[in-house]
Amino acid sequence: MTTWLPAYLIHGDDHDRVAERRARLKATAEAEVGAEGVEHLDGDAATPAAIADTLSAMTLGLGRRFVLVDGVEKWKDDEVTARLVPVLKVLDGTTTTVAFVGMEDKKLQVPAALSGAVEKLGGAKVHEGALKAAQLPRWAKERAQQLGFELDGAGAQALVSQVGERRVRLERELEKLALEYGPGARLSTAEVEGAVADAAEQQVWGLVDAIVAGDRNAAVASYLALRAQGEQLARLTGLLQSRMRQALEMARRLEAGEDRQAISKAVRMSPWQFDRRLVEARDAGVATLAQAVNRIATLELAARGDSLLDQDTEAIRVIGAVTARR
Repeated sequence: MTTWLPAYLIHGDDHDRVAERRARLKATAEAEVGAEGVEHLDGDAATPAAIADTLSAMTLGLGRRFVLVDGVEKWKDDEVTARLVPVLKVLDGTTTTVAFVGMEDKKLQVPAALSGAVEKLGGAKVHEGALKAAQLPRWAKERAQQLGFELDGAGAQALVSQVGERRVRLERELEKLALEYGPGARLSTAEVEGAVADAAEQQVWGLVDAIVAGDRNAAVASYLALRAQGEQLARLTGLLQSRMRQALEMARRLEAGEDRQAISKAVRMSPWQFDRRLVEARDAGVATLAQAVNRIATLELAARGDSLLDQDTEAIRVIGAVTARR
């Protein structure tokens, strides 16, 4: 069984890592007492006064009680001091654990009164601060060392370049490298580029497939999934344009009468990918693919901030145009 503290405070402006820690703590609690044993409060139900009332209320349950509170970055010091601190001072930490979660930014910060109360209660505080892009390679090197292998500066730069700037994703790739190469390994650019799967490079094919097939819903869903994992529009536009131009080249060569073998030599990709893309290019045709390539090129303006629309709005608008039923 887990040795639980009476209180936890998980906060910071790296929302991915805050969310990951929150999910891990919640899953551990649910494994011990079941999902119904974890009380989750957020929104209007998660004011300092409401949490004080919840913690003060008697329960009929047996075993440890878990209370998970989201949105504490919106609280005010005076409310915490007046309503919640007195309750936390007498909280029975042997039977109750309360976890406070704060998604901070420049304007919203967890109240100092709450942080102090958790500390006095003997709880644990975890701060997950976002790193600037320039700090990520150094962080990657340090994290690699903690995982038991050495990653040099060039390798760390390559890792960030391929995977992106979200530390949660970087950490997953570092863990994979640790498993693949083992303790004591010394890795540089070649090893990283050979071992780290470029998620955007792979998943963008799903977006291309949907666009070529004229499936708007699938294309939008694929685009939003890529964006949700942290891919930048400028990078996605480059990958998408490259893949769409490959499809267009295939269609033009087919129209010119070239056979499969000749086209495969001109357009390099794995055999299983090639056969599928060749069929897609044939079915879509040169005119449709050329129009799609031209429309997607306008996304470069949105990626540079030259569009009057929000980046994602502009991208979805373009996707809708290129997937319009023909």
